[in-house]
Amino acid sequence: MAMLWTIIVTVVGGTVIGLIGKAVAPGDRTRFPLWLTTVCGIVGMLAGSLLYWVVAGHNNGSFDGHEATWDNTTNGIDWLRHLWQIVVAAVAVIVAAGVTGRKKA
Repeated sequence: MAMLWTIIVTVVGGTVIGLIGKAVAPGDRTRFPLWLTTVCGIVGMLAGSLLYWVVAGHNNGSFDGHEATWDNTTNGIDWLRHLWQIVVAAVAVIVAAGVTGRKKA
Protein backbone atom coordinates (compact mmCIF):
# COMPACT_ATOMS: atom_id res chain seq x y z
CA MET A 1 0.00 0.00 0.00
CA ALA A 2 2.87 2.39 0.75
CA MET A 3 4.31 1.88 -2.76
CA LEU A 4 0.93 2.69 -4.35
CA TRP A 5 0.69 5.87 -2.28
CA THR A 6 4.21 6.85 -3.34
CA ILE A 7 3.30 6.41 -7.01
CA ILE A 8 0.10 8.46 -6.62
CA VAL A 9 1.90 11.29 -4.81
CA THR A 10 4.69 11.27 -7.41
CA VAL A 11 2.29 11.49 -10.36
CA VAL A 12 0.04 14.14 -8.79
CA GLY A 13 2.99 16.12 -7.45
CA GLY A 14 4.80 15.79 -10.78
CA THR A 15 1.76 17.13 -12.62
CA VAL A 16 1.44 20.12 -10.27
CA ILE A 17 5.17 20.91 -10.27
CA GLY A 18 5.29 20.41 -14.06
CA LEU A 19 2.37 22.78 -14.65
CA ILE A 20 3.93 25.42 -12.41
CA GLY A 21 7.29 24.88 -14.12
CA LYS A 22 5.63 25.25 -17.52
CA ALA A 23 3.94 28.46 -16.37
CA VAL A 24 7.21 30.06 -15.20
CA ALA A 25 9.33 28.84 -18.13
CA PRO A 26 10.19 31.65 -20.53
CA GLY A 27 8.57 31.49 -23.95
CA ASP A 28 5.28 30.05 -25.06
CA ARG A 29 4.85 26.37 -24.14
CA THR A 30 1.05 26.14 -24.21
CA ARG A 31 0.88 23.27 -26.70
CA PHE A 32 3.01 21.01 -24.53
CA PRO A 33 1.26 17.65 -23.87
CA LEU A 34 0.18 16.91 -20.30
CA TRP A 35 2.04 13.60 -20.10
CA LEU A 36 5.32 15.32 -20.98
CA THR A 37 4.56 18.10 -18.51
CA THR A 38 4.06 15.44 -15.82
CA VAL A 39 7.37 13.78 -16.73
CA CYS A 40 9.13 17.16 -16.52
CA GLY A 41 7.48 17.73 -13.13
CA ILE A 42 8.62 14.35 -11.82
CA VAL A 43 12.16 15.12 -13.03
CA GLY A 44 11.87 18.49 -11.32
CA MET A 45 10.69 16.91 -8.07
CA LEU A 46 13.48 14.36 -7.90
CA ALA A 47 16.37 16.38 -9.32
CA GLY A 48 15.28 19.55 -7.48
CA SER A 49 15.16 17.72 -4.16
CA LEU A 50 18.59 16.19 -4.73
CA LEU A 51 20.13 19.51 -5.81
CA TYR A 52 18.65 21.27 -2.79
CA TRP A 53 20.02 18.53 -0.53
CA VAL A 54 23.52 18.85 -2.00
CA VAL A 55 23.59 22.66 -1.86
CA ALA A 56 21.75 23.48 1.36
CA GLY A 57 19.67 20.71 2.91
CA HIS A 58 22.43 18.44 4.20
CA ASN A 59 23.32 21.11 6.79
CA ASN A 60 19.93 20.84 8.54
CA GLY A 61 19.95 19.30 11.99
CA SER A 62 17.71 16.53 13.26
CA PHE A 63 14.03 17.15 13.96
CA ASP A 64 11.06 15.07 15.09
CA GLY A 65 13.45 12.37 16.26
CA HIS A 66 15.11 11.71 12.91
CA GLU A 67 17.92 13.09 10.80
CA ALA A 68 17.21 15.21 7.73
CA THR A 69 17.17 13.25 4.45
CA TRP A 70 17.18 14.39 0.82
CA ASP A 71 13.38 14.11 0.59
CA ASN A 72 12.54 15.39 4.08
CA THR A 73 14.88 18.17 5.15
CA THR A 74 12.76 20.26 7.51
CA ASN A 75 9.89 20.09 9.95
CA GLY A 76 6.69 20.89 8.03
CA ILE A 77 6.51 22.16 4.45
CA ASP A 78 9.90 22.78 2.89
CA TRP A 79 9.16 25.81 0.68
CA LEU A 80 12.77 26.27 -0.45
CA ARG A 81 12.97 22.68 -1.68
CA HIS A 82 9.72 23.14 -3.62
CA LEU A 83 11.11 26.31 -5.20
CA TRP A 84 14.15 24.33 -6.36
CA GLN A 85 11.80 21.68 -7.76
CA ILE A 86 9.85 24.28 -9.76
CA VAL A 87 13.02 25.82 -11.20
CA VAL A 88 14.35 22.41 -12.25
CA ALA A 89 10.95 21.51 -13.75
CA ALA A 90 10.97 24.79 -15.73
CA VAL A 91 14.41 23.91 -17.09
CA ALA A 92 13.14 20.41 -17.95
CA VAL A 93 10.17 21.95 -19.81
CA ILE A 94 12.53 24.19 -21.81
CA VAL A 95 14.78 21.25 -22.66
CA ALA A 96 11.85 18.97 -23.59
CA ALA A 97 10.28 21.69 -25.76
CA GLY A 98 13.60 22.15 -27.54
CA VAL A 99 14.05 18.43 -28.08
CA THR A 100 10.49 17.79 -29.28
CA GLY A 101 10.21 21.07 -31.19
CA ARG A 102 6.82 21.83 -29.65
CA LYS A 103 6.03 25.51 -29.61
CA LYS A 104 2.93 27.54 -30.33
CA ALA A 105 3.21 29.03 -33.83
